[in-house]
Amino acid sequence: MRSMTLSRYFAVRFFVSVAAVFAGVFVLVAFVDYIDSMRKAGDVADAPASLVILMSLYRVPQIVERLMPFSVLVGAMACFFGLSRRMELVVARGAGMSVWQIIAPALLVALVLGAIGTLVYNPISASLREASKRIESKIFGQTQTALEGYDSGYWVRQRGTDGESILNALQSHEQGLKLTTITVFAFNSAGEFKERIEAQEAELQPGAWQLTQARIFAPNVAPQQFESYLLPTKLTREQVAESFAAPDTVGFWHLPTYIRFAEDSGFAAAGYRLQYQLLIARPFLLAAMILLAASVSLRAFRFGGVPQRILLGVAAGFSIYVLSKVTEDLSKAEMLYPLLAAWLPIVAGGLSGFLVLLHEEDG
Repeated sequence: MRSMTLSRYFAVRFFVSVAAVFAGVFVLVAFVDYIDSMRKAGDVADAPASLVILMSLYRVPQIVERLMPFSVLVGAMACFFGLSRRMELVVARGAGMSVWQIIAPALLVALVLGAIGTLVYNPISASLREASKRIESKIFGQTQTALEGYDSGYWVRQRGTDGESILNALQSHEQGLKLTTITVFAFNSAGEFKERIEAQEAELQPGAWQLTQARIFAPNVAPQQFESYLLPTKLTREQVAESFAAPDTVGFWHLPTYIRFAEDSGFAAAGYRLQYQLLIARPFLLAAMILLAASVSLRAFRFGGVPQRILLGVAAGFSIYVLSKVTEDLSKAEMLYPLLAAWLPIVAGGLSGFLVLLHEEDG
């Protein structure tokens, strides 16, 4: 009975500590992002302040979502150091509780928070992020997507009424419904090259892409210029959205559909598969952060060395972050399986914390 009471107490203390850190990070990120948005909006004449605030507010949840593991790490360290400073851990050990019993409530709460973050928070933050992109496009004009660093941009193969065509767009917004800097390689029904089309903008209409400022280059024919040109397509708005949507704007529940469509259509699905695995692994990543935090903060407070242990915990969390970024980049380049990319940092962090705790507890 005493053990259950202490476990509930530790669970509540841990949850309050993590919630406080998460709220503080949210406010800080919101403030910094708002300042940055206002600075950018200063270059735009008559930019509505309300839209700038809304754009920043919609963008913050996804930024904070990426910082969730660090919120749990810092919150757990603050909780355990607080319990140690008030000698509550000494009382718990005196009551016969092991280290594993002490951290079990925090592990359980972390797993629940991770599951809620994946199943509930992520879909909401993804939809808000897409809404933020629409507002940003309205204020600043066309904006680049997550692939803005890639020179080749987006590639998609489509069928039209008179043959196939391969379309390349350097920039995309509204999940691919509007594109800029377009190059199209068109083929006839026999699969022979027919013409190349270059256009400044493209917008999907029912049954066709409407190209603006289009130039058509065909063999043995002088180039032709059109203010507006219709390129037939059999792609629907849903298919285009699934083809051009950045992985971070797709909620957890929709990712399997995006992965399946991308694989069936020959599109790059590595980003979607990685995002899906990362979301599935999130509860266990938070649990790994608990093990790391416990490994540096469960030692009795009277032994000193608290600043060094705090620094060690932060360094361990940063190391896991660097490892996760490396594995994610390798997975996006299709040099590492998404499953390994998502779980390798968790195994490394969790095993490190587990071994330290095992040594301290059982020698």
